[in-house]
Amino acid sequence: MKSVFSRLLAILSFFFVVGVSHGGPVAVGLCYTACNAAYCSCMASSGLVAGTTGPVGWYAWITGAAGACSAAQSVCMVSCASLAAAPTP
Repeated sequence: MKSVFSRLLAILSFFFVVGVSHGGPVAVGLCYTACNAAYCSCMASSGLVAGTTGPVGWYAWITGAAGACSAAQSVCMVSCASLAAAPTP
């Protein structure tokens, strides 16, 4: 009788845990990927390559389009942070 109860408890626990799954980390990863893809597209549309420095130095590079692309990426990344705690059924 004890083994039947243990098996029943294990099966019910499994179904309870499966029903309350959280996909927050997956959603955050997808959101971050979209932000990074948009950043690379923004940089490419400006004629720059993401992750490199410009030929005229940091000051000219960061004050132009790259600065705007970085600001847009940071806003996107901040908006993704709320997905980490959100349960996704």
